[in-house]
Amino acid sequence: MERATHERERAEAVRLPPLGLEGILALPAGAGAVVAFAHGSGSSRLSPRNARVAAALRAHGLGTLVFDLLTDEEAEDRANVFDIPLLAERLRLATRWLAADARTRGLPVGYFGASTGAAAALVAAASEPEIGAVVSRGGRPDLAGASLPRVRAPTLLIVGGDDPVVLELNREALAELRCEKELVVVPGASHLFEEPGTLEAVTVLASRWLARHLLHEEERP
Repeated sequence: MERATHERERAEAVRLPPLGLEGILALPAGAGAVVAFAHGSGSSRLSPRNARVAAALRAHGLGTLVFDLLTDEEAEDRANVFDIPLLAERLRLATRWLAADARTRGLPVGYFGASTGAAAALVAAASEPEIGAVVSRGGRPDLAGASLPRVRAPTLLIVGGDDPVVLELNREALAELRCEKELVVVPGASHLFEEPGTLEAVTVLASRWLARHLLHEEERP
């Protein structure tokens, strides 16, 4: 259920130890859970697409942590943006930080991943049993490899209908998952969901999935 838009939210720039990874932690009033974002290759905490999804999640009472998975120096090495184990470890660091920080301590945690970040989210979720849900947008879950059958968090894979190669890779990954799972195809959407209305479809799907599994809200018709 979408929360009233007049409720105030707090957004703060944060640095995650021990590397000082830069991020933005935003919490709507009375946040009942928090979602950590894992961006894709060539992206950052300033991704406009993730910012739009994050805003939609906050309207549903979910806090968001959008952060850089790599330091500036690390990002200069192109190989690092495809290093799934490294990216997954950074997501685990963020998860531990959320569990310890006074603003988010005790809140259920979910992941939202895009592109290679989706693989990192699934690898991290496979070793973090407390993760309550995962959403992948235009992701490469196939890159999670042997971690896929070990994921226990309910997982939603969202893929564009005009992204045939990635769609097939998501179908193959779906077969490997042993958790509650769903694959949704957004008609007319390419890999980056740049077409009119396609990113809005992502925000609706992601918000419903994460609210249902993290806040235990029942879906409405």
